Amino acid sequence: MALRVHQFPCLSDNYGFLIQDEATGQAATIDTPDAGAILAELDKTGWTLSLILNTHWHPDHAGGNAEIQAATGAKIIGPAEVRKIAPLDQAVVEGDVVELGETRFSVLEVGGHTLGHIAFYDAEDSIAFVGDTLFALGCGRMFEGQPDQMWASLQRLASLPEATTVYCAHEYTAANARFALSVDDDPAVAARAQEIFALRAEGRPTVPTTIGLERRTNPFLRAPLLAPKMGTRLGADHEAFAAVRAAKDSFKG
Repeated sequence: MALRVHQFPCLSDNYGFLIQDEATGQAATIDTPDAGAILAELDKTGWTLSLILNTHWHPDHAGGNAEIQAATGAKIIGPAEVRKIAPLDQAVVEGDVVELGETRFSVLEVGGHTLGHIAFYDAEDSIAFVGDTLFALGCGRMFEGQPDQMWASLQRLASLPEATTVYCAHEYTAANARFALSVDDDPAVAARAQEIFALRAEGRPTVPTTIGLERRTNPFLRAPLLAPKMGTRLGADHEAFAAVRAAKDSFKG
């Protein structure tokens, strides 16, 4: 089994992902941030879209559902919350499996950014599409959830094998790196930040990342180690995470 991933920038800082199961040729889009851009990329690839897989309900992730479905007839699968703003044919939850040809995606509940946020994990190919829960050197803001929920979601993703390739939905990494440098003096973080700045100076993407790299350098996954250095009394791990998240929310660098 093998899964092809076609990544492309869209909107101001989103990434679009078209994926294809090599065995059958069936294709899907992960989220629908920009219907026009996605349909144009479909034309370039020559792929026929079977599925739309939504991670959460925000307009830059589900806003193109209706237009893309009208153009392709693709079935829309995602969390029930998508129905707030867009069509959804099948709601899925933790433990469900979504099949794209011979590729099987486990649905992981990773709420916090939104309450019903999910990720799609292809264990055989070691690939995870995580929406706005985990970013390269960052994590999503808690628009709906609480720190304990978001921390549990991040730990759910961090528990995946280190070699797992992680496709996150935004190019926020340079800003995340500047924040990471402000709270973490680990040499691995400094080295990664320099690599990120060099990539962005050349206009190259910093996505995908890996679970192992995020475990070693992401300040939100390292929060229990960092919070005491930031002057926060060490409590439960989710409280340490909340302190780091609050610092990022107010960071001006």
